[in-house]
Amino acid sequence: MSFSNDVFVLGVGMSRFGGPAQQLDERIIAASLEAIEDAGVPYADVESLYLGTSLAASTYGPPVVKDLGLTGLPVTRIENASATGGATFYEAVQAVGSGRLDLAMGIAFDDPSTSAVPDFNEVEGISPVLDPFVPPMAFFSMWAVRRMHEAGTTAETLAMIAAKNWNNARLNPNAERQATEEITVERVLGSRMLAYPHTARMAAPQGAGAAAVIVGSKKALERYGIAARVRVTAAQAHSERYADGHLFTGAIIGPPEMIERAAFSAYEQAGIEPTDLGVIAFHDAYAIEELLYYESVGLCAPGDGDGLVHDGQTQLGGRFPTSTDGGFIGRGHPSGPTGLAQIWELTHQLRGTAGDRQVANPRNGLAHIVGGGSVCYAHILQSV
Repeated sequence: MSFSNDVFVLGVGMSRFGGPAQQLDERIIAASLEAIEDAGVPYADVESLYLGTSLAASTYGPPVVKDLGLTGLPVTRIENASATGGATFYEAVQAVGSGRLDLAMGIAFDDPSTSAVPDFNEVEGISPVLDPFVPPMAFFSMWAVRRMHEAGTTAETLAMIAAKNWNNARLNPNAERQATEEITVERVLGSRMLAYPHTARMAAPQGAGAAAVIVGSKKALERYGIAARVRVTAAQAHSERYADGHLFTGAIIGPPEMIERAAFSAYEQAGIEPTDLGVIAFHDAYAIEELLYYESVGLCAPGDGDGLVHDGQTQLGGRFPTSTDGGFIGRGHPSGPTGLAQIWELTHQLRGTAGDRQVANPRNGLAHIVGGGSVCYAHILQSV
C-alpha cells in the first residue's frame, strides 16, 4: 500500500526515560513542546492528535494536553502493548498519507509505577482469557535456550548485544541507563541472573517516559517554509497468520512469520532492500530478541546473527548499526512511548544530529516493534 501524499517527519521530542523523579504530565508537556518547537509549526494548526498509552487510566491524557492549547482538534487514544508508540505513529502517518490531513501529531507516554499486572492465581474472580500468564522473562528464557540448542549461540553473544546497547545509551542523554563507565561483556554476565541465560543487564528497565512527533504533508512544508529532511517511505501494521504449530495462548511477541512479513512489506513499500538500511531500531526487551530479529528482517541469513555480533557489524561503526540510542535495554521501555522513541532516534540519525552516537551518512532507517497479543509495526524513514 502506497501513500496518496508524501509524509514527512517535521518535529520530534522526548523526555528522558526513567532518570530523576518527574511527574508524568511534566514529561508529556516537555516532549510535546520540544516536538512543536522542532517542527516550527503552531500547535493551533495541528489537525489531529493521537495519544498512545498502555498503562494510564482511561481518562488520563486529554486533560494533560489541554495545557498545549484548547484548539478543538480531535483526540484519539491508542493502546497496543509495547507497540503502542508504533501504532500512534502509524495512525498519524496514515492520516497525512491518505490526504485526509496535512498536519498530525502523536504523543505517547507511560509510567509503570502507576499500574500493576494482576496475579491471576491469587486474585479471586479474575482469570486470564486463555492460559495462565507467562511472564516475559520466562518466555524469552525459553526462546534463548532453544536458540542456544539449535544454533550454538552462547551467553557471551547475548552479553555482547547487551553491552553494546548499554554503551550506546551512555551517548544518549534521554536514556534511562547512563553508566558512568564502559559496560563490558564480563559485567553483563556477572550481573544478577533473571532467567537463564538472561542476566539483569540483558533485560530492559521500565521507568516512566514520554515522546512526541509531528508529521506533515508536502503542502504543510510549503505553507511553513520548512525544508524536508526526513520522509516516511513505509508504514506497515500486521498481526498473526495461522501456520503449523501456531500458538493461541497469548504470545508475548508473536511468531517469526509476522515479524518477517512486517519488515519485508515495509521494504517493498519503500522500494528498498535490507542492505539499504543504515540504522535500525528493534524491540530488544531481552537480548535474544535483537539477535533473532537480525535474521528475521533480512540483515543476514538464518543462523548467521551470531556472526554479525562477533564481527561488530551491529555496532555504531558497523554495517548495520542497531539500537543506536541504547534500545530497550539501554534507553528503557516505559511501554507506551517506546515506539516514538525509536522515531525520535531515527529522525536525529537521518538528520545527522545524533551527536556522539551519529552513524556515518545513513540513508534509510527501520523502526520495527512488536506488541503482546500480538501485533507488529514496521516503519521506514529516509533522509531527503
